[in-house]
Amino acid sequence: MKKMLLLLLILLLASPVALHAEEEKVLNILTWAEYIDYEDIIAPFEQETGVKIDYSFFDSNEEMLIKLDAVDAGTYDIVLASDYAIDIARKQGMLKELDKGKIPNYANINPVYLSQFYDPDNQFTVPYVAGTPLILYDPAMIDVEIDGYESLWDESLRDSIVIIDDARNIIGIVLKTLGESFNVTDPALLERAEEKLMALKPNVRVLSYDAQHLAMISGEAAVGYMFTPAVVWVQEERSGLEVVYPKEGMGFGIDNLFIPANAPHPDNAHQFLDFILRPEIGKSIAENQAYICVNQASDPLLSDEFKSNPALYIPDEILGTPEFIQDVGEAQSLYIDIWTRFKQH
Repeated sequence: MKKMLLLLLILLLASPVALHAEEEKVLNILTWAEYIDYEDIIAPFEQETGVKIDYSFFDSNEEMLIKLDAVDAGTYDIVLASDYAIDIARKQGMLKELDKGKIPNYANINPVYLSQFYDPDNQFTVPYVAGTPLILYDPAMIDVEIDGYESLWDESLRDSIVIIDDARNIIGIVLKTLGESFNVTDPALLERAEEKLMALKPNVRVLSYDAQHLAMISGEAAVGYMFTPAVVWVQEERSGLEVVYPKEGMGFGIDNLFIPANAPHPDNAHQFLDFILRPEIGKSIAENQAYICVNQASDPLLSDEFKSNPALYIPDEILGTPEFIQDVGEAQSLYIDIWTRFKQH
């Protein structure tokens, strides 16, 4: 009897199931609402793998950081967020290194979107989409030439522009008009930027983070400084509008997926990352979200309409070397204070 029990124990310990217990069929995702399409991504992944996706969302990158910190980089298996916030999370040890052997489609990523400041050695992240905020205007509604951020201050544009309700972005373009970086930390330079920002207020008709396009579609605003998708959505509804590549230099952003350090289902997470890097899924992501495609294997599949859109296909010679908004440390509070005063002004 003892020999039989010993043999049974040996067989059990040698079993792959015992050595590598299979994860439960669950994947917990944290990102913005509706940022991962249900019909084209979530439902097909669930059907193919049997893994049930639990989708949670946040309203801002800052909220994401708070949620992730509250659970010690656990609870969630996949987080999809913006570059600078991921950089903060990485510095705090909240990211799990990828096992690229489990992501054979990693090779589909366009190298242009790899080796960035938030993941210089490509250890932690998979790019999802990229984009640059742009200026869009209706030439039939204004008499001034618009060629960059500085044009937004023209007195003839009083009460006629819409801008993004985002401190770093808008204070950033003010800094660019002063010949500075998006990522200034010098209090004296930020004080200069605040003074100029206040002078923009009479021209601002609408301040919005996620509905900038509505004021342009309705004709309420003649000029908009908007995220890439908002530009595309307006173009779909109205013709005759002009896209401007700001002469002062463009900002740039890449949203990425990562696995938190203490993710409860890392194998399922790797499986999902490989799934979204398929060429047909990359095409769906870019076209559904109206952002620049980061999957080079998807490029031949993209529609001609997508490829011909100046907001989505920006020539390299025009894009130049765009600047990322990055973590500015303690200076972040200065930006927030300036923005609060601007909105209350």
